[in-house]
Amino acid sequence: MATSTAILLFGLLGILLLVQCQQEEVKIDDGKERGQTGYILDSIPAEEVYTVSALIERANQRAGQDPGDPEVVEGDIAVPTGLQNADPCTARGCKWRRHGKKGHVYVPYIISNQYSSHEKAVIEKALQSFAQSTCVRFTRRRRQRDYIHIQSRSGCWSYVGRRGGGQVVSLARRGCVYHSVVQHELLHALGFNHEQTRSDRDLHVRILYQNIIKGQEHNFRKIKTNNLGTPYDYGSVMHYSRYAFSANRQPTIEPIPNPNVVIGRATQMSATDILRVNLLYRCK
Repeated sequence: MATSTAILLFGLLGILLLVQCQQEEVKIDDGKERGQTGYILDSIPAEEVYTVSALIERANQRAGQDPGDPEVVEGDIAVPTGLQNADPCTARGCKWRRHGKKGHVYVPYIISNQYSSHEKAVIEKALQSFAQSTCVRFTRRRRQRDYIHIQSRSGCWSYVGRRGGGQVVSLARRGCVYHSVVQHELLHALGFNHEQTRSDRDLHVRILYQNIIKGQEHNFRKIKTNNLGTPYDYGSVMHYSRYAFSANRQPTIEPIPNPNVVIGRATQMSATDILRVNLLYRCK
């Protein structure tokens, strides 16, 4: 009798778990699960789920909303409160300084103890990847005045360029600790903006404003950039994906003249990303 009762209970438990799983799958498949700012989650093609911009967009549901956080614009660019429409680089020089006979650019950093050993290893690998192909050297901070402080805050974000003193690069443990995302935020810290904000972007992509989440159009603003004589790069780790900030599962960025060109799927810095770092910092 006891055995029969146990079997019956296990059977009922299995049915309940199955129903719960099916309900969760339906919720995701219907694309109706939304974050606090209205983003549709898990509603883009499978091949777009782990693009840099998709990872950042999902992680940044509350970016800039916690006490002490800066204003976050263009998806993941931090600006001081009260200067929401200003780029920190416009008021003063924001490049990191070159030192020594070899002309290396040293960027001191601190990694918060918030991270696990595995997460720190992912971050360290991305930091050291710059030394393999540029003159930029991210080095552990000793007593330097200017440095980046990598912390797990509300999402993935960074200031553009050197601000002076300690500046936060936020890599939230939940959603931001990926090689591509870390490189993306570090490129912001070195002074680079998103690829699709380039001054000549209208020659290469079409922004489909009718598909963008209402209130998020500012993430697609075009700015006067120093393109360093380099071509537009669909494969840049700084390029948004085709479905960035989509309100209806339709593309928000369309390459032109060929709409089928792959965009925004970089898993690491492209050759052009590396070239721009070397040009901006005059690496030998």
